[in-house]
Amino acid sequence: MKLTRREIVKLGAAAGAAAAIDPRALVGRGVLSGRIEGPRTRPIPSTGERIPVVGIGTARRYDVGTSEAERQPLQNTLEVFRELGGTVVDTAPSYGNAETVVGDLVHELGIRDELFFSTKVRTEGRDEGLAEIDRSFARLQTDTFDLLQVHNLVDTGTQLATLREMKETGRIRYIGITTSSGRQYEEFAAVMRRETLDFIQVNYSLASRGAADEILPLAADRGMAVLANLPYGRGRLFGAVGDRPLPDWAAEFDCESWGQFFLKYILGHPAVTCVIPGTAKPSYAADNMGAAMGGLPDAAMRKRMEEFYDSLS
Repeated sequence: MKLTRREIVKLGAAAGAAAAIDPRALVGRGVLSGRIEGPRTRPIPSTGERIPVVGIGTARRYDVGTSEAERQPLQNTLEVFRELGGTVVDTAPSYGNAETVVGDLVHELGIRDELFFSTKVRTEGRDEGLAEIDRSFARLQTDTFDLLQVHNLVDTGTQLATLREMKETGRIRYIGITTSSGRQYEEFAAVMRRETLDFIQVNYSLASRGAADEILPLAADRGMAVLANLPYGRGRLFGAVGDRPLPDWAAEFDCESWGQFFLKYILGHPAVTCVIPGTAKPSYAADNMGAAMGGLPDAAMRKRMEEFYDSLS
């Protein structure tokens, strides 16, 4: 018998509350046994390949040292994430030690072939770009990347040319561009119109909806998958709701936490392929993956969510 999304989240949260978390403790209760309903997936438009709609972002939280105290919670998080059906792990060489940490932990878990690895290049010049990409391959301990993106439009033309060459040789499966700033939207949209891309990555949340004006519709028109970053507005959303209880109407789209409320708002937009919240605790991984299960808000409900959030400020 499969566990429901509600049971998964509650058990994951209970396990995550422990000071020392052992993901194996969840196996006996069914959470990691494979007897769970799988997460919602969406297709990558350029190929039709489907990926789960919730992934993991690694900025800041995975920039740690080598001690067990620093790394064990992250390893537990990746294990729970994967066992609950997650695959997309997004990182970058500019995230400090994150690539190295992710590479080490994934190697120790032996789950590289089960993950969708996404990283970035952010430098000027062809040779410099190639060198940075080679370092990413080494740090992440992989021979191929599922997705490689030009980070924040740095030397976009040069780096995209390199990425296309690497895609042709099979070292990269998909290519794209990223931004996390509305100040870049005009240039970002121009690149989207000019270039053939598999993915874009853009900041989008209840606290920052500007991407919905042009970027998201353009991605849909151009057949580009969308990764949504900064889904919690760098913590601004949690600060806005504080200790308030969820509104009763959140149950209408199977929402059981504020984190799911914020993620489901984003996933309710049909152009969004996958949202990548920073996730550094097993309980957060379980809760976030709950947003990939059950219902999603329709356009009318999303409008209600916007009005609710706006009323808090």
